[in-house]
Amino acid sequence: MSGLVGIGVGPGDPELVTLKAARLIGELPVLAHIGADGRASRARRIVADLIPPGIVELTADMPMRCAPQAAHPVYDNLADRIAAEIGKGRAVGFLCEGDPLLYGSFVAILDRLGSHVPVTVVPGITSVAAAAARTRHVLSSRDEVVTILPATAGTDRLEAALAAADSVALLKVGRHLPRIRALLEKAGLAAQAQVVTELGSPSESIQPLAKLEDERLPYFALILARRPRVSR
Repeated sequence: MSGLVGIGVGPGDPELVTLKAARLIGELPVLAHIGADGRASRARRIVADLIPPGIVELTADMPMRCAPQAAHPVYDNLADRIAAEIGKGRAVGFLCEGDPLLYGSFVAILDRLGSHVPVTVVPGITSVAAAAARTRHVLSSRDEVVTILPATAGTDRLEAALAAADSVALLKVGRHLPRIRALLEKAGLAAQAQVVTELGSPSESIQPLAKLEDERLPYFALILARRPRVSR
């Protein structure tokens, strides 16, 4: 394998890392990953026990600011370093929490390098799938519409999407919780909504939105909600 390899490492539980991801993490000569505001990469932490000693690791620190432009220099620099390693004939694995192509930082690297180097993507179990499994939340059946939304989106877009959805997963809830709660209530989706934080970690928490008193959640918190389902 050569070039850039986007590796999804799943939502947090090391046992949910795929066999292919585990094999590649042990074989690739270079691994890249991104932390945030001085904190180590969550993706690396998930697979720490799979990383052999002596490999090259390319790290980057992402400022968690509201303006997307703040991230551009970080992605530019990391993409240049990855390209340099690939130019030496080394394959570079990019570790990404969840799946690389679902709100993953890998997408920013793909945008910068995808037309210049060979690219392989190893899918990972998403936080949506894992949270649904943990809560026994039926994401969809038959002709039901399931919608995945970032809580960071504008209010009008979220309101329209929630009105049309039978089942919804809201990601990156964080400081947007009060607004999201109000929108779910308006859409008639709040009553059975479940809030999942720190999925797959020892501090994992699952609780009904109706009983949640907090006004802010961790950035990676997610909410699952749906309209009443007719039994099949």
